[in-house]
Formats: sequence, structure tokens, C-alpha cells
Amino acid sequence: MLDFNEVAMFVSVVEAGSFAEAARRLGMPPSTLSRRVQWLERRFGVRLMQRSTRQLGLTEAGRKFFDQCRGSIGDIVLAGREMLESNEAPCGSIRVAAPAGFFSFFKPEWVTEFLARHSRVKLEFTLNDAAVDLIAERIDLALREGHLPDSSLVARKIDSAYSILVASPAYMQARGTPRTAHSLSEHDCLVLPHPGGRSRWLLTGPDGPEAVEVKGRFSVDNHQAMTSAALAGMGIALIPAVLAVDHVRARTLAHVLPDYRRENGGLYAVFPSRRHQPLAASLLADFLAEGMARFWSQRSLTAESSGTAVA
Repeated sequence: MLDFNEVAMFVSVVEAGSFAEAARRLGMPPSTLSRRVQWLERRFGVRLMQRSTRQLGLTEAGRKFFDQCRGSIGDIVLAGREMLESNEAPCGSIRVAAPAGFFSFFKPEWVTEFLARHSRVKLEFTLNDAAVDLIAERIDLALREGHLPDSSLVARKIDSAYSILVASPAYMQARGTPRTAHSLSEHDCLVLPHPGGRSRWLLTGPDGPEAVEVKGRFSVDNHQAMTSAALAGMGIALIPAVLAVDHVRARTLAHVLPDYRRENGGLYAVFPSRRHQPLAASLLADFLAEGMARFWSQRSLTAESSGTAVA
């Protein structure tokens, strides 16, 4: 008789890409998982997988079997997980990938609050502005900004993301205030690295989108470093509003051309798969959305730009 547990384990190994990662998700030793898949192969009398120390591949029979059963097994596993998790407290270790400047606007005290709510959860953050491979890096939840390409990843929007133009008061005093978007081309701008040393900023203003060619003598691929360069008076920067708002409110940075911004598409909580979302990761996404709403409820660029005090 066919053992559906072994079929589910086989599907999990293929989806995870390795016995080690599938064992981590299933909470069992890799040796046990390998042995159960071998038993399934003996039942069929055919090899389903080609194994090596570096990679795992499917035979023709294995690919056909996987394609035929992965949908049904996935639905059964998802239904069972939802039933179990509805009566269980979240637990386990969650690996989170976030932008390098994440904790400059998302308060660590809020993470403390989340951990206090869920005492059996452990969070492991990796901070990097580059997009990581969620599967290869074993990421349970990633925070990504921008317009996400179509993929097998599952995304949930947790904030509307946009960038604003800022510069230090010292720079503005020395170089003057830009009056139009196109006058930015006459200024030193802090740009992302580009072979030609120039960048093209697509801004949205009162009359709609405007493309502006800008240049500068300093470029960096990290928004935190770009913010620091702007604070040091090195030029005009186009940085995410979440990184700039507190500096604008404190008047350590001036909001340049406040009627213009760059729409960044949004901040998203991204999961590797709909079927393998730990309950703790889903709850963390809810909490992150709550935290971003809390962040903006305490701040206003519009009021500060007009000189009105913000509580």
C-alpha cells in the first residue's frame, strides 16, 4: 500500500531543493527523510532522484510523479497545517531578510514587543540592500521595496514606499535652492554607482512624471551611507522617505522640492511559498504592517515642510 507520508516527504524534498532544507521545514533528521524517500522508490521499483554531494535532480519518472502529485499533496499539507496552527501558539526560528537601514526607522523596541507576545519565537535578521535568494538562503520572510516582478514568491504590501529629495542646510546655503526639477542638473547630486557617473531620476510632480538627468562626484549603493553623505553637505540625495523624515523634522536635512517625489512601488513582505509559511512568519508580517502604520502616525513630512511642528 502506498504511504502518503512518504509521497509528501518526496514532494517536500523536491520543493526545498535538498534533503537538508526539507528536513528543516519538516522538523526531522535528514537521514530519516532520505530513508523514507528510498522506501518510496523501492515500492515503485524505480529511482525517482539522482543524488550527489552537490546537487539533487529528478529522473524522468521522478519528474512525472512530482508533477502529478505536488498539487494534491500541497493542498492536503496546507489544510492540515492551518487546522493545527489555528490551535497552536507560533514557535520556531524565523529568518528575515531586510534592507540595511531597516532598524533606523523600525524601532528595535517594537521587535522586543513582538517577541514578548510570542515567547516561543526566535528571530534571525540578515540586513542587506541586495535582493537575496530566499530559497538558497533559507529565508522565511523578506522585506523588499519596489515593483516586484512576477514570480513564484508570495508578496504582501505593508507600506507605500516613496523617496524624497533632501540636502543639508549648509549645502543649500552654499549652492542655493533648486526651483524646478530640471535645475537639479546644475547641482551636485548623490547618485547610485553608474559607469558614466550620471543618473536619471524619474520624479512625480504637480504636472505628472518628469525625467531628470543628474550627476555628482560621490556615488554609493547604500541608502544609509547616502543619507550620511547628505548630512555631511555633499549634495542633494534622493532617499526613501522613511530614512529622511526624522532628519527633515529635526531640520538637519532640508526637504528639497517638496512637491516632487519618486514612487518606489511599495514595501512588501515576501514569502518563498504560500504553502510553507510558518505561522510565526505570517504573524510577523502582520506586526510589520502595524509597525509601519505606527511609524507614519507619529510623523508628517507635509506639516514639517510648511514649518508646522509635528508631535
